[in-house]
Amino acid sequence: MKDIIKKRVLVTGGAGFLGSFLCERLLSEGSDLICMDNFFTGRKANIAHLMDHPYFELMRHDVTFPFYVEVDEIYNLACPASPVHYQFDPVQTTKTSVHGAINVLGLAKRVKAKVFQASTSEVYGDPSIHPQPESYWGNVNPIGIRSCYDEGKRCAETLFFDYHRQNGVRIKVARIFNTYGPRMHPHDGRVVSNFIMQALKGDNITIYGDGKQTRSFCYASDLIEGWIRLMATGDDVTGPINLGNPGEFTMLELAENVIELTGSKSEIIFEPLPADDPKQRQPDITMAKEKLGWEPTVPLREGLARTIEYFDGLLKEGE
Repeated sequence: MKDIIKKRVLVTGGAGFLGSFLCERLLSEGSDLICMDNFFTGRKANIAHLMDHPYFELMRHDVTFPFYVEVDEIYNLACPASPVHYQFDPVQTTKTSVHGAINVLGLAKRVKAKVFQASTSEVYGDPSIHPQPESYWGNVNPIGIRSCYDEGKRCAETLFFDYHRQNGVRIKVARIFNTYGPRMHPHDGRVVSNFIMQALKGDNITIYGDGKQTRSFCYASDLIEGWIRLMATGDDVTGPINLGNPGEFTMLELAENVIELTGSKSEIIFEPLPADDPKQRQPDITMAKEKLGWEPTVPLREGLARTIEYFDGLLKEGE
């Protein structure tokens, strides 16, 4: 009986919140997997349960430096994705997006691999069109405190499409909207983790602005399903394609849901809105429905309950 040839896949940022779920999914589907991470925001705890898997390999490496591996597919997720983390070292954040894209695209060109880019809804900035379709070019401040991430990701998209046009590299670009779930970093400054941690500790829940600004929240497993479907499409589907939950909630509604689900006695307090914080964010997922047959299935309260359980466990273990 012949050995089955496994698909060789590289996941950069594979020890992160979403990367670890992707690694699990790819291993469950029979891939031979290399997980690459420099552990700036990734956590070994996210992948510890995979270390003994015979087809899982961990590579400690920074994506901004060249690397050489033989693979069939690459998922490029490497980049700090929360404001707290990407503003900590903004120059490095831009390098991660831009140099990282150059390095994965150079590798993809060399080994003829298909390559996926985890882009972001941040490329739309503070949008003047609502909801945001892929055809919208965005309203982004190029010199603000969030620009290292916004413009870094926009430049990465440019590189992906230029490598595709100039060198025939097979690309898939997904624009990811707010995603949440277990394995989020407890101190990443994102609204879901902030609210849950504050509620579980009985601290006041901090809302920036008047609480009427909106976000859409997609549960991690729904998003990963979208990535897998996008990667499986033919070469004529490159993206960019929005992946997120079109259900829109105000910050106030989210805080009230978290308080109710945790049974917390936390009170809501209001603070000034940070610079360049978008007032609304909601994906138009028409293209994802048409091209991928994809839409989210996990309701917000169900996803929040699972995420609360994870954070509660972290607190009991002393984080």
